[in-house]
Amino acid sequence: MFPALYAILDVRPSQSPEAAIHLASRLASAGVTLMQVRAKNLAPAKYFEVSRRAIETTSRYGVRIVVNDRPDVAAIAGAAGVHVGQEDLPVEAARETCKAPLWVGVSTHNVAQLEAACTTSADYIAVGPVFATQSKENPDPVVGLELVRRARAATQKPIVAIGGITVDTAAAVFAAGADSVAVINDITRANDPEKRAAQYLEIANRVLSAHN
Repeated sequence: MFPALYAILDVRPSQSPEAAIHLASRLASAGVTLMQVRAKNLAPAKYFEVSRRAIETTSRYGVRIVVNDRPDVAAIAGAAGVHVGQEDLPVEAARETCKAPLWVGVSTHNVAQLEAACTTSADYIAVGPVFATQSKENPDPVVGLELVRRARAATQKPIVAIGGITVDTAAAVFAAGADSVAVINDITRANDPEKRAAQYLEIANRVLSAHN
């Protein structure tokens, strides 16, 4: 079963990578089994180092670490895969470096992108932003729950919903058909990230069990 919570570790040049590594360890101990290292403005060498450390720190918990944007960094660091956006390498180009069993995930923001992603070898498809988000400087238009429903009807691939999701809205997102919710701010800014992660996992278990 695809992990219900996909935690995003957003590493910024102005911040110490130690905070992201520490958070990864805490979330792993709380039962989070899928995380993404996202470092949009980090130099490749630093990106590799942070990714490698995240993998080493969480490996004993069986966590899958996915690297954002960079299939080369993902493969060299020993990550579980890479996640690409619409302005990154195409899925099949990323697949040349991250061959199975490594994952290649792809972001989609409208029906056309969703339909195109369904024809690729992507292991999962992300849709969003479902709600307004502050985690990106220039976010795509909000797609609401409708694109999640469209995605669920269009493919059997795992669907990851992303963008402004909180514990107050997660149940509705899962009910719309998402297999997983990708969360950044609602976990990283929580007073108790482990407790917040546990809340998401409990919501997922409750909603997905009812639907199955």
